[in-house]
Amino acid sequence: MTIQSKPIELHYWPTPNGWKISIMLEELGVPYEVRTVNIGAGEQFRPEFLAIAPNNRMPAIVDPEGPGGEPISVFESGAILQYLGRKFGQFYPTEERARVATEEWLFWQMGGLGPMAGQAHHFRQYAPEKVEYGINRYTNEVNRLYGVMNRRLEGRDYLAGEYSIADMACYGWIVPYENQGQNLDDFPNLKRWFQTMGARPAVQRGVKVGEEHRRNLSGDKQAQAVLFNQKAR
Repeated sequence: MTIQSKPIELHYWPTPNGWKISIMLEELGVPYEVRTVNIGAGEQFRPEFLAIAPNNRMPAIVDPEGPGGEPISVFESGAILQYLGRKFGQFYPTEERARVATEEWLFWQMGGLGPMAGQAHHFRQYAPEKVEYGINRYTNEVNRLYGVMNRRLEGRDYLAGEYSIADMACYGWIVPYENQGQNLDDFPNLKRWFQTMGARPAVQRGVKVGEEHRRNLSGDKQAQAVLFNQKAR
């Protein structure tokens, strides 16, 4: 069993991607320190953050007790979950078939559920012009993805068998289902899973991390200017 003596730095803002890592760290029960990255104020573009997260997106971590006892930084939430799962030997199975299943659903979230739900949020809540095509396109795609999860969870408690980083990755993107134009009553297996996840104490603690910073950006034009329509720097 790996013992963590120095806290892991969690560079974080309370969003679905940030929650993945705060939930994982709470589940692991390892010491960590939150370093807030106010994405609405542009703190993700600071040189010290870009040094560990070159894609100027949070979350990122710095583990002072990385491989060989030397510090390591990790960006991209999926890569962070895999790193922590390998290091601490929890929630990321070592048996190959189980690991493949976990990675399938982790990458499904990274490549599908997260990006599509994010676009649904944008077009439904923040787009300056409510374009029906964009709203329908992403709302319908999220609906399709919810259906994929619902079918997968028929007769299963969790996405990849045992509770894993795949479930942690997906949970935060279901939390704002109403903002995505979805009704969980249409997806009974997904709803059951969502309620099971939400009842876990570590999940509850993870979602509460930084909750005082959460706010609706609908009327904050300055924050929207920072977050949307970014180009290369």
